[in-house]
Amino acid sequence: MPIPEDVTGDEIDKSVRQELQSLPKTLAEDVAKNLVMVARLLDEDPEQAYGYAKVALRLASRVAAVREAAGFAAYANAQYGEALKEFRAARRMTGGSDLWPVMADCERGLGRPEKALAMAGEPEVQKLDRAGQVEMRLVAAGARRDMGQADAAVVTLQSPELASSAVHPWTARLRYAYADALLEVGREDEARDWFARALEADQAGTTDASDRLAELDGVQFTDALDESEEEDEAGEVEGERPGAGEGPAKGE
Repeated sequence: MPIPEDVTGDEIDKSVRQELQSLPKTLAEDVAKNLVMVARLLDEDPEQAYGYAKVALRLASRVAAVREAAGFAAYANAQYGEALKEFRAARRMTGGSDLWPVMADCERGLGRPEKALAMAGEPEVQKLDRAGQVEMRLVAAGARRDMGQADAAVVTLQSPELASSAVHPWTARLRYAYADALLEVGREDEARDWFARALEADQAGTTDASDRLAELDGVQFTDALDESEEEDEAGEVEGERPGAGEGPAKGE
């Protein structure tokens, strides 16, 4: 796959660059460039990112960072079985537990919420940092909802991190998930409050909390462009009335 001229491979993290040092220099550069493209495209064009991840995997399948990148690319394309395989491979190579939450979420994607929930109770969770433990809690709550246990999902999300007024990168998503769970069990007023709190913390715009709030408040947004198009159409219809049926059809 083509690599833009502005991509040098030096953009990757230092830790990944160190992993690639086990490869011949030219090969390491090629792998690095493909990994840069995966990171660059993962959010905006996951299908393209998946293609670059496949190239990197073909070139260096024994590098943990490559297996991890391939896992995230597959995950972004809802290829949960493949993603889980790559994450497991990366974990075997590094011995770390950082990927445990996303591995559990892959189990959910494969229709195995019970397995995801079981993983939430494994010792690996205690090895995660605070952000990882919040991610695991989000996955566990999602698994509860998958299993029809909406009230249990609400309880699962109740935690010191949720109660804290401090804002972290995961705060908006945690508050949003809690609001959504509350709404599912019919606690609408509380849900509205937590959607508002999620919006306050969502500086990066990672959630649609503002839309959910508007929906709860009964606010409807109309696209200005749609309005002008409707007015134009109305004017055209009005103008056609005196000579209806005469002249060419619209677009001819």
